[in-house]
Amino acid sequence: MPPLAAAYVAAAVAFCLADLLWLGFIAKDFIQSQVGALLRTPPGWTAAAIFYAMYLGGVVFFAVRPALAEGSLGTAALHGALFGFFCYATYDLTNLATLRGWTLPMALADIGWGTAVTAWAATAGFLGARAAS
Repeated sequence: MPPLAAAYVAAAVAFCLADLLWLGFIAKDFIQSQVGALLRTPPGWTAAAIFYAMYLGGVVFFAVRPALAEGSLGTAALHGALFGFFCYATYDLTNLATLRGWTLPMALADIGWGTAVTAWAATAGFLGARAAS
């Protein structure tokens, strides 16, 4: 498998498993308490799949590729964290500005989560690419 394809697969597995644990178990009650009235049941799976596919492409492009060029795991983690921070902050702060039911605790928790999970996914993607090389 080509290294960038391996990076994408590794990042996708890491991100999706972590997000499943976060959304489905760890933060489920918190999210429900903060923005429960805004949640769709069941979620819009098509939109979610499109988000994951596009977002993970961004992780590989903006975090894993530069890290591979430098040969640095730290670069993968840092660029992943920054990519996650800016993407999740854009989403959460826009929601905070435009939705009556979006809360500051929800925004802060989600930005923190996005930063951490994207750093984790970029790190996994870097390691996956290196293993495939």
